[in-house]
Amino acid sequence: MFGQLVEFLTVDLTLAPYICAIYSNIMPKDLSIQSVLIIGSGPIIIGQACEFDYSGSQAARSLREEGIKVILINSNPATIMTDPMMADKVYLLPLTAESIEKILSENQIDAVLPTMGGQTALNLCKEVDELGIWEKYNCRMIGVDVAAIDTAEDREKFRQLMVKIGMAVAPSHVANSFLEGKEFAQQIGFPLVIRPSFTLGGTGGGFVHTKDDLDAALERGLKASPIHEVLVEKAVLGWKEYELELLRDCNDNVVIICTVENLDPMGVHTGDSITVAPAMTLSDTAFQEMRNKAILMMRSLGNFTGGCNVQFALNPATEELIAVEINPRVSRSSALASKATGYPIAKIAAKLAIGYSLDELKNQITKTTSAYFEPALDYVIVKVPRWNFDKFKGANDTLGLQMKSVGEVMAIGRSFTEALQKACQSLENEAVGLGYYGKSLMKSDELVEYIKTPKWDRIFRIKDALMQGSTIKSIAQATGIDRWFLYQIQAICTVEKEIAQYNLDTLPVNVLKEAKRMGFSDIQITKILSGKCTEDEVYEKRKSLGITRSYKMVDTCAAEFEAKTPYFYSTFEG
Repeated sequence: MFGQLVEFLTVDLTLAPYICAIYSNIMPKDLSIQSVLIIGSGPIIIGQACEFDYSGSQAARSLREEGIKVILINSNPATIMTDPMMADKVYLLPLTAESIEKILSENQIDAVLPTMGGQTALNLCKEVDELGIWEKYNCRMIGVDVAAIDTAEDREKFRQLMVKIGMAVAPSHVANSFLEGKEFAQQIGFPLVIRPSFTLGGTGGGFVHTKDDLDAALERGLKASPIHEVLVEKAVLGWKEYELELLRDCNDNVVIICTVENLDPMGVHTGDSITVAPAMTLSDTAFQEMRNKAILMMRSLGNFTGGCNVQFALNPATEELIAVEINPRVSRSSALASKATGYPIAKIAAKLAIGYSLDELKNQITKTTSAYFEPALDYVIVKVPRWNFDKFKGANDTLGLQMKSVGEVMAIGRSFTEALQKACQSLENEAVGLGYYGKSLMKSDELVEYIKTPKWDRIFRIKDALMQGSTIKSIAQATGIDRWFLYQIQAICTVEKEIAQYNLDTLPVNVLKEAKRMGFSDIQITKILSGKCTEDEVYEKRKSLGITRSYKMVDTCAAEFEAKTPYFYSTFEG
């Protein structure tokens, strides 16, 4: 075909631009990229690393599908991505500039993809760029450039960009010294939040409520930042927090893959918060405004193609919206969003980085459409973090800006209540649903006081408080959690109290059906019935009544068209 093109172009050169345009559509990817270096996220540390193994593995497979040689560096051997099957060459080396130069000197590498290894990879790429190593070995960054990294991760540049594009931000000031931070803190008053630049998982960050806490918080934040810089910001405690996962291609097409709502209000790191997808309590006007502003923020980053995570805070009383941050990479939430929607964000982001546009990627997701569409969800996803405070004696178990969870579980259901209870059953902490049966020793007023401080077990204690008669109003005031979520938990309590009135023989069919529909496990029902029956007996009874699991599809398109690549979840909805 190329020979025919050359012959044709020699006949009429005026048609050359049009012929080349047609030819570029046939071969959309950048053919100059024959080998790519992927940087992992390094050792497993609480607050980072685990989730990026998923993204890095997807990216490696995606690039090798295109015939591209993949070289991978990650200092952590306990990952899937460092399996020899994942890449053409794997380096188990420290994530340092020296290691990168060694790899570049031993291999002919055309490009580096830094967006799959979290903040660790971005910081390393920036350092290598400043040392001139990429240029020395004629290796270019794809997916993101240093300017976009700087803009998103440097707190002052991010604030200036938001002001420039008309996006509201909380009153803040960037400080590079202890005295500078202290002076501004005294100007805007408390409560404050300290956010170090270029860190992951909220490392070094925290809230400051009094003058007594300020000095230690500033010193901790400045020390945590690799560039000795912190953002001193007015805290918007109690505002609702949302995250949007987006993809952008080289033609500036943007799709929003998933909108995630944090059950916990601002003040708890999103990695430590229970999150729900799709967003449950947004008005349509607020949702549309959030979409538009997320797209505007992503496009304002400049030379950037691939996955991006945008976080917002929303005033629940006025729906005022402010930008919290933007991450120019696949994030912890990207892994969740991929599994929640069936849309493989890292896989598509890798292909976008080598030049494809969203509409050119066929047969990647549903096998029916291109990648240029937004997933539709006809189910509810709930993510609940997992903690291991019992293994860290003396650790502060109060949740805040610095992420403390060591993992998470994700559940799918037809309703929030079903998904929440299924997630609780997966925590491996003796919970058999939303409940620690027989373990709560606190009274109603003590529970309301206890849940004012966010801790790992707050969701269970909220349920305990409702079981003991605490009001939705008092719990909402104590926690800042939206009343819609509290009413859902109250509905679980109502069904539980109804079950407790019977024994297994007299338990009405409609009550048992409703319990299973709301995510109650068989052993949970056994415990509510005071152990007067066994789990097997509950199972046999519901089975005899025809109350059995059905399986529904996560097909990415809510059955709008036939998808060829769905996976399934179980439910008792029918």
